[in-house]
Amino acid sequence: MANKTKNSPGSTPAGSRAPIVYWIVAVIALLGLADATFLTVAHLTGDDAVCGSMAGCSAVLGSAYATIKGIPTAAFGAVAYFTVFSAAILTTFGYARLRRFLILMVAVMFMASLYFLYLQAFVLHAFCPFCLFSAAMSFLLAGTLVAVPADR
Repeated sequence: MANKTKNSPGSTPAGSRAPIVYWIVAVIALLGLADATFLTVAHLTGDDAVCGSMAGCSAVLGSAYATIKGIPTAAFGAVAYFTVFSAAILTTFGYARLRRFLILMVAVMFMASLYFLYLQAFVLHAFCPFCLFSAAMSFLLAGTLVAVPADR
């Protein structure tokens, strides 16, 4: 039987607890993906009932910050969450080289969430619960990955 290297498929990345942590990351990413996809579809279909009676939600989702060059900001989030989900699953199955990419992706998402929270609090003075949920998922992803022991 051939020796498995740290970066080959089938090896266990970052210790014995790592596979379960990456499954947790994948589930959190799926929750974020569902939220971001919902917001993207609502934006693209012009469904303004997504917020219900929450005035702050409508203010955030109708602001100039809700799109980048005509693309809903939530669509970028959906792509990011799908990428994190995919990287977490592949890392779970032994593609340890993706761990650094996964950490970088989650760090970018964490920083983007901080920026969007800043916009909601200090520029728009309104909060979107769907956006807050997405930020919470980004923070959970970051916290979960911090809990994984470093590669040895």
